[in-house]
Amino acid sequence: MQIPIIDIKNLYSDVSSEKDQIANDFIEAYSSLGFSYITNHGIDNQIISDVFDASKEFHSLPLREKNKIALNELHRGYIAIDTSTDITSDLAEVKKPNQSESFMMMREAGPDDPDVKNGSYLTGANVWPNQPMKFKERVTKYANEMTKLCDRLTLIILKALGIPERQYQNLFQRPTIWLRLLHYPPQTLPDKDLYGSAPHRDFGAITVLAQDHVGGLQVQSPQGDWLDVPELPNSFVVNVGNMLHRLTNGLLISTPHRVINKSGRERYSCPFFYDPNINAVIKPQGSGVSSSNPKKFEPIIYGEYLKHELTSTYAQHQKYQ
Repeated sequence: MQIPIIDIKNLYSDVSSEKDQIANDFIEAYSSLGFSYITNHGIDNQIISDVFDASKEFHSLPLREKNKIALNELHRGYIAIDTSTDITSDLAEVKKPNQSESFMMMREAGPDDPDVKNGSYLTGANVWPNQPMKFKERVTKYANEMTKLCDRLTLIILKALGIPERQYQNLFQRPTIWLRLLHYPPQTLPDKDLYGSAPHRDFGAITVLAQDHVGGLQVQSPQGDWLDVPELPNSFVVNVGNMLHRLTNGLLISTPHRVINKSGRERYSCPFFYDPNINAVIKPQGSGVSSSNPKKFEPIIYGEYLKHELTSTYAQHQKYQ
């Protein structure tokens, strides 16, 4: 089984049939495997190169410098190696922490933001290191471009699934976004229970991944096999998360995936997570619900679901309980 490739060059077309083709290709791929590459995405290569450079420069800093912005209660800052363990995974018996470190940013929200005013979970300002130079500028520019890409892609997909634009606006107004700059050191010791990132499904709606050429990402096929997802030049890897799976009543698949870096080299990746508003109520709707396929999931509030998952996985969040 191969990872599908979806050409989205017509994402901003005014021709309905061209946008419909993208949506149909997406639905076909994500109702079977749940992963694909996307090409002709329109993001400038320099912007992508800049965010990778920023990541490498940050991760090369001494640990004491990175720990000055250690992950806070708003899930922003530096996540050190050995501080996240997927103990809630139903995909593997995970006993050891992930062998990766990362910098995390989310949607920037000032004091006048509606979600800040009502005290919404994880809503607030980002934290930034004093170095590298222009780190904030490079990272923010990439996150802004990815947000625009996901806004458009998600709207087209949901409309094709019978979910009206008004409902899309309700769910994704002030979306919960995350940009994670990941560094995976080489895994030099043979250990079947040690992962760069243990088998898991993503929490939210859509994940768009930029990765280097080192490899290590694997996705699980419907038959249970682990498939390699190597770098495809000038593309992103896109997968569906648990909230879009629930929203479409299981039509779109949230696929298990993992990272094992046995290359002997350092691996860098930049996953961008595009999720519903933290207060959005997620319930099955659209063409995924029918008399032959009744609702499979009860309504949930995204923020409540997220709080449980983060508290279970991250040592830092356990301190804030």
